[in-house]
Amino acid sequence: MATGASKLVDLDRAVADNVMPGDVVHVMVGHTRWTAATRALARRFWGQEPGFTLCMLSLSSLGAVLFRGGLVRKVITGYSGDTFPNFTPNPVFARAYASGEVEVEHWSFLTFAQRLECAARGLPAVVTRSLGGSSMAGNEAYARVESPFGQLGVLAPLVPDVALLHGVVADHDGNVALNPPLLEGVWGALAARRGAVATVERIVEDIRPWADHVMVPGHRVLAVAETPMGAHPGGLYATGTPVDGYGEDYEFWVEARAASRSNDFDRWIRHWVLEPATQEEYLSRLGDERIAALRRKADPSSWKAERDAAPPDVSSPPNGWEVAAVHGARRVAESVRASGAHAVLAGAGVANLAAWLGVEAARRGGSAVQLVAELGLWGYEPRPADPYVFNHRNFPTATMATDTSAVLGMLVGGPGTTTVACLGAAQFDRSGSINSTEIPGGPFLVGSGGGNDVASACTDAVIVATLTPARTPEKLGYVTSPGDRVTAVATDLGLLEKAAGDELVLTAVTSGTSPLRDRVEAARAACGWGLEVAADVRELPPPTTDEILSLRSWDPHGWFLRARG
Repeated sequence: MATGASKLVDLDRAVADNVMPGDVVHVMVGHTRWTAATRALARRFWGQEPGFTLCMLSLSSLGAVLFRGGLVRKVITGYSGDTFPNFTPNPVFARAYASGEVEVEHWSFLTFAQRLECAARGLPAVVTRSLGGSSMAGNEAYARVESPFGQLGVLAPLVPDVALLHGVVADHDGNVALNPPLLEGVWGALAARRGAVATVERIVEDIRPWADHVMVPGHRVLAVAETPMGAHPGGLYATGTPVDGYGEDYEFWVEARAASRSNDFDRWIRHWVLEPATQEEYLSRLGDERIAALRRKADPSSWKAERDAAPPDVSSPPNGWEVAAVHGARRVAESVRASGAHAVLAGAGVANLAAWLGVEAARRGGSAVQLVAELGLWGYEPRPADPYVFNHRNFPTATMATDTSAVLGMLVGGPGTTTVACLGAAQFDRSGSINSTEIPGGPFLVGSGGGNDVASACTDAVIVATLTPARTPEKLGYVTSPGDRVTAVATDLGLLEKAAGDELVLTAVTSGTSPLRDRVEAARAACGWGLEVAADVRELPPPTTDEILSLRSWDPHGWFLRARG
């Protein structure tokens, strides 16, 4: 029940009245990943060079639109890259960062959220266990300090001027209800100097029936715009609320990625961002059929139709990534059994599939280990036909839906939780340190994501990657995640382990018909440093049909297992 003047306005006015040139603009990612208000921001300031600092946890393909329009002077983020159909660098970000046209400040997912939380709580600094031993430790807003309690890693607050977020429902006073999982959470809206601009699926007269979902109180909201499907092409998980949800539009994300890499990007932007003057016009361009399909995708059982439409083909032999995933899964299962782990946190891409397969194997052996996701999921079950860890059909299977601060900042590495991590790596060195951010003098990669946070706090970490000279430099030019807790690297050619000491050595090679010594030499030749070989190097059993079936059941289109780059 409204108690004051209504904050309900149309979308363009909400942005035009409340976002100013030079602002630090926080775009909340959450599980929705995008906001219609961000499109309105592009329309309002296109080509005007407003000099925004974009504070956004994850810049997937659509972030390139803001670069193209000259809106962004600086980016504060944890990930800059494509997500669909796989996790890859985006050339728009790479060119802008390399040229200096856009300054970039890299953080891990947890430290990004912690800095916003610090600002929202009005604190001068907050303690973190992340970033130590990484190149991000050189950021000005991070410091190592001596205290009566020992040496601490501390973060300075991150204060946006204004935040943009999409919620489920709001009332006229601007109280906004959201649904977890929430990734970085609502700290940015609470921390913003002026407040938040919110879009929601529906305005309700009385929000009290959903008070348990209200996470942003009305006094922190500058304006609210009723914007159905305002998270598109992201999805909306709406269980327990009075609106219907919708799934992520993977095809749209793929189209955006392709457009950002083509000479047709300007036309694509005109069609999807600049020309639609209202949300109604934008939705009309999507079309009723596409919208209905996305609505159906929100049904928790919709995965069954996708599974039936794309049965896995196990007739072809395993490729290198599948072999690496199987080796990684077995090593994860072994670590779970040895440590009695409570949780396995899955990284992105093939490492994610290896984690799923490893948990499956550990549970068959009697373990009660749970799958965990940095998005804010604890105890979820992966559904077939979709390899993405943030697949919305996985959400209803979780025993806890929360945020990054709870998962990465409390449970993973917490005193009561033993966690095994399964991580990917664009590059790794002999100590197991990982680079997923940039190659100095070479290409920009993507950033930390939650990788640094997990690697800094887990009990044991297993890397899954193919073994190539480019992936294994003698010395990393950038350290995204320290290798202190990495005990093994599972590759297509064999297993590298820290059998004794701090350096990875070759302890096992992939099965094959050639002599063992030839396979050992092939692995050594594929490594960029002088790889040592254990005295008792062994042969790994080949992947079983059931293991390959599981992998391909999760990823029948080969988005992670076959489509590379």
